[in-house]
Amino acid sequence: MNWQSHYGFSRMIKPNHLTIGLNMPIENHGKEKPTLDHQVERVQLAEKLGFSSIWFQDVLLEDPTFDDPATGQILDSFIYLTYMGAHTKRINLGTAASVLALRHPARFAKEIASIENLIPERLMIGLSSGDRRRDFEAMNVPIMERGRLFREAFDYVQHLLYTDYSNTETPLGKMENVTLVPKPTSKIPMFMTGYAQQTLEYVAKHGDGWMFYPQSVDAQKGLIDEYRQKVASFEAETFKPFFQPVVFDLAEDKDQQPEKIALGYRVGSRALVKWLKEYEAIGVNHVLLSLEDSTRPAEEVMKELGEEVIPYFPPHHDHK
Repeated sequence: MNWQSHYGFSRMIKPNHLTIGLNMPIENHGKEKPTLDHQVERVQLAEKLGFSSIWFQDVLLEDPTFDDPATGQILDSFIYLTYMGAHTKRINLGTAASVLALRHPARFAKEIASIENLIPERLMIGLSSGDRRRDFEAMNVPIMERGRLFREAFDYVQHLLYTDYSNTETPLGKMENVTLVPKPTSKIPMFMTGYAQQTLEYVAKHGDGWMFYPQSVDAQKGLIDEYRQKVASFEAETFKPFFQPVVFDLAEDKDQQPEKIALGYRVGSRALVKWLKEYEAIGVNHVLLSLEDSTRPAEEVMKELGEEVIPYFPPHHDHK
């Protein structure tokens, strides 16, 4: 599909260019539960400063044995996302990522089609197979079957969203001369996250883009090149974007060079521009910044990013 007529996709994604989003909650909570204070105001500030997107996690339970017991933004991703959409006008609203094996595809399709009708062309769906064992146990879903469940659910979701009054029967349900309501007003971008227990061929063929974990520039370049080759083998003229998340701590010294921390870096704002330019040059199209490990107040960091970094990586248009 050509996404250039899609408001949110074209605002955030352009070949050979990078834009910046923020992970929710916009709060430096570390490994503690976030307070969720001032989130509407911070999302509105992010929109004003030129961040292209905000992203919501799909976590069911607090699990002290998991690496991230703080459970993301705590609130259900689709409910919180819709709430934030009602308080903003332009910024994209994404999931990073929805655990498809833990959401029945008929209900999932209904939810995202409803959001698309309420907040047109701003919804971005990241899709994951999931890795939180306790969430799977709570839903009585076998975690070792999540790869197969992902494929079956993905196919069923596509059928529900984009096919009218046809008969189909899958392991997850059947439809006989019925159709989903509402239908989405526009096609909804869906991005694979990691490999989702699939092959790279599957990721390249079925996703509208790919979210992958942070790596060194050289390692990421090799992966992006391989991904783009796979995409071209299926759709020679189609561009599919590449995303990566970054946990970072914005240093007081604007020229401080990147210093490794867990899943990210401590770096000054001017050095961050140079670092992001290196990733832009290898084909990264969007980064999801997380402030969870920030040692400075979130709004202070946002404003410095808005002044020093965002002007180099702005949204591609602002008309709505």
